[in-house]
Amino acid sequence: MISWQDFEKIEIRTGTIIEVLHFSEAKKSAYKLKIDFGELGIKQSSAQITHHYTLDELIGKQIIAVVNFPTKQIANFMSECLVLGVYDENKNVVLLTTDKKVNNGLLIG
Repeated sequence: MISWQDFEKIEIRTGTIIEVLHFSEAKKSAYKLKIDFGELGIKQSSAQITHHYTLDELIGKQIIAVVNFPTKQIANFMSECLVLGVYDENKNVVLLTTDKKVNNGLLIG
């Protein structure tokens, strides 16, 4: 179990995907994402979401991400946030999204 104080340390925010590229250097099939988090700026992330999403359908999609983890190097790429999703029955990621458009950078809690 974690405490409420532990949970409050995690910054989970809304962002909109503004750029998507194939991440050919990754060990598992993935995309490189650029995500607009409003006043927090633009951050990049690697995401293994190629099974359910094409590059084109991701542009403009509003997602949920953790933005205060340390930067993590994945192959030759620096991931600055963790895009959140759930694993389907085949272990493929389905993104967590908002059901209504909201401002980028809003804190979830």
